[in-house]
Amino acid sequence: MQKKITASIIGSKKSNMFAKFKSGRLIVGLSLTMAMLPSLANASALEQFKSFVSSTQSAKGEFSQQLVKIDAGKAPKVTSTSSGIFIFARPGKFIWTYQKPYEQVLQADGDKLYIYDKDLNQVTTKSLGNALGSSPAAILFGSNDLEKNFVLKEGQVKDGMEWLEATPKAKDTTFDHIGIGLKDGLPQAMELRDSFGQVSLLTFKNFVKNPSLSPGQFKFVVPKGADVLNQ
Repeated sequence: MQKKITASIIGSKKSNMFAKFKSGRLIVGLSLTMAMLPSLANASALEQFKSFVSSTQSAKGEFSQQLVKIDAGKAPKVTSTSSGIFIFARPGKFIWTYQKPYEQVLQADGDKLYIYDKDLNQVTTKSLGNALGSSPAAILFGSNDLEKNFVLKEGQVKDGMEWLEATPKAKDTTFDHIGIGLKDGLPQAMELRDSFGQVSLLTFKNFVKNPSLSPGQFKFVVPKGADVLNQ
């Protein structure tokens, strides 16, 4: 069976960091269980989101991911699923680890991005630069100045969450629309829509804000014997 893996949490037609990696995964899913934050219980999505961004310098948790294909006149079809763990520190430092169905690590230290494919024992490196820009990753891992790259507005209430709509200001991004589902002051889902009829949804659980991080947490160590490709 041919395995399919990509990382589209960072997606741009211009930089398109992962276009050459195994295709198949965008971002999908819904659910998170955290303690109630009474002061935010009735807050709008935009209020919750701004509070989250301003109060969260780092976080860790688990994710699940699916890609859904939508064709006119047909029922939506899930074409791929995956899951794993993540940890991040603003701005631009993260470790996004796919555990199922195949192992792959995306890691950034603030300057460089490393993509490690365990099966191939291969590491690809890129300069992080402004790659986060208007990508979905900027919402989680980027700076606090999100309104520089996105137009933010209130969405609808669905699935028990307040939704925020983020539209990239750049015209060369992969995603036309990014939805962020929030509840109790935390993001619980991200819904991504592109111009090719694909919808992705990323789900978080066991989300922990501002955990203790060890020195050098995001320093990437090349696995023994791995081939390294610089792009």
